[in-house]
Amino acid sequence: MKFSALALGIAIFCYPAFAQDRSPAPEGASAYIVSPKDGATVSSPLKVVFGLAGMGVAPAGVEKKNTGHHHLIIDSDLPPMNEPVPSDAHHRHFGGGQTEVTIKLAPGNHTLQLVMGDHNHIPHDPPIISKKISIHVK
Repeated sequence: MKFSALALGIAIFCYPAFAQDRSPAPEGASAYIVSPKDGATVSSPLKVVFGLAGMGVAPAGVEKKNTGHHHLIIDSDLPPMNEPVPSDAHHRHFGGGQTEVTIKLAPGNHTLQLVMGDHNHIPHDPPIISKKISIHVK
């Protein structure tokens, strides 16, 4: 029991060190997936086109008000909103300011969603996220 209490105390004490400040989102900003459309049946590889309204796109590492860059979430739930978006097969980063990508997906059903990240890959406050779309790869 002592070990569990100690571990809990350390976790609570250290958590604020991992949480990071979030950049404010411009009022009314929105992200969306232009293509493919929700419910589409597509072939792989497929082109995913990102949309953004009410703010600008800037590369990761560039701290500029009312800007961010896209992260594509593939077949996953959204990551924590107070931490940098992970970088793995389910969380693709577009820190160069890209607004589209061609990806390969296995045949079957998949979900795609966008989340904007600031210069440090942290979602804005409030987060700017697209609707999660579903596609079928033939």
